[in-house]
Amino acid sequence: MKVKSLIIVALAMLSFASCITPKKITYVQDADSLLNVALASVNIMKVKTGDKLSINVNSKDPTISAMFNLGISRNGNSGGNNGGVNQDLMLYTVDAQGEIEIPVLGKVKVEGLSREEIANLIKQRLMEEELVRDPVVIVSFADMYVSVIGEVKTPGRYDVKQDRVTLVDAISMAGDLTINGLRTNVLVLREENGAPKAYRVDLTQGKDLYASPVYYLQNRDVVYVEPNGYRKRQSTVNGNNMYTPSFWLSIASVLTSLTLVIVTAIRK
Repeated sequence: MKVKSLIIVALAMLSFASCITPKKITYVQDADSLLNVALASVNIMKVKTGDKLSINVNSKDPTISAMFNLGISRNGNSGGNNGGVNQDLMLYTVDAQGEIEIPVLGKVKVEGLSREEIANLIKQRLMEEELVRDPVVIVSFADMYVSVIGEVKTPGRYDVKQDRVTLVDAISMAGDLTINGLRTNVLVLREENGAPKAYRVDLTQGKDLYASPVYYLQNRDVVYVEPNGYRKRQSTVNGNNMYTPSFWLSIASVLTSLTLVIVTAIRK
């Protein structure tokens, strides 16, 4: 009877444990202790080789400033109407040397610069070479993006138009992690100096998240949310059976039956 009682207690404890919310699900569990955390330095989007930029130069003399604006229509005429313009031909592509070639102005080194820095550089060059008086230069990203894959609601590639985007922003764009996403070990893949580099971030700890070098993402970063153990075990047949209450109830039932048989045999 003592063995049977122990089994009943164990089953009750198992049932109680199954109702407890795992701590690894909650984000930023150390929120109350973040006052003294040093935030990662603000890291805005920088241009890399192969990127495409939209650059528009305006001035008091639109005829002069138009010389610096790409706009070749499909029929070879100046593209004043976007409906007849091949958008790809209106973009500047950063070459292998990290440069773009602007009509009249020539080669301009832009790799590693932000959108604002590129605009200021072009404006300075136009004024120094007395090509345009008081120009207004607008630079826009044409193909900045981050990819979010793995255990998120909507994995995919997400365009970035603003100067900076955080890891939290990217996860939000993907619809948040699924319940099976591993929050303690999110992987961010980044290309640095021509070589791939991997970073790990624990979303449950604000100190780890906000101080991470990948808190601010860069163009073409890949965010991968690994599946948790339960999700991984689903890839095998009956992988999660031993973690279900019905499995342990069956084990308990077998043990109870064996105990009764042994006790009965002993009494005889």
